[in-house]
Amino acid sequence: MTDALAEARKKMIAKRFGGKSPSTGGKGTVRRKKKVSSRSSSAQSDAKLGVALKKLGATNIPAIEEVNFFMEDGQVIHFVNPRVQASIGANTYIISGPNETKPLQELLPSIVSQLGMDNIAQLQNFANAAAGGASAVEADDDDDDEVPDLVDGNFEEISD
Repeated sequence: MTDALAEARKKMIAKRFGGKSPSTGGKGTVRRKKKVSSRSSSAQSDAKLGVALKKLGATNIPAIEEVNFFMEDGQVIHFVNPRVQASIGANTYIISGPNETKPLQELLPSIVSQLGMDNIAQLQNFANAAAGGASAVEADDDDDDEVPDLVDGNFEEISD
């Protein structure tokens, strides 16, 4: 009799739910509240950064064509048409946008007016090294590299 009862249940399930097991849903099952969507970590961090800037009261500064950060090793972080925001009360400036890290010599003609005292010293060292390399080549052409002949006599007597 249990086999007949099991067969009857299978037929009823097939008739009502299309042959699926009764645990897949239907009357009396819990409804899902909402579909969870995951956000990428970069989008999430950008949103958090935007909220923090809004709390600081940062305002956009328009019409800035380029920004250069001079590093101690002679490299320059160069921004072209950046988005610049400032919060004067918090003494905070935010510069965002595509950037490139370049050596100081690559940007030289256009950024001379932006250089500080330490950058000018780096520039002078670079110029001296370039000039020193040229004079070293000229010094190799001279025949002064030979060891001079020894002079006859006692050097201690002469020094007294």
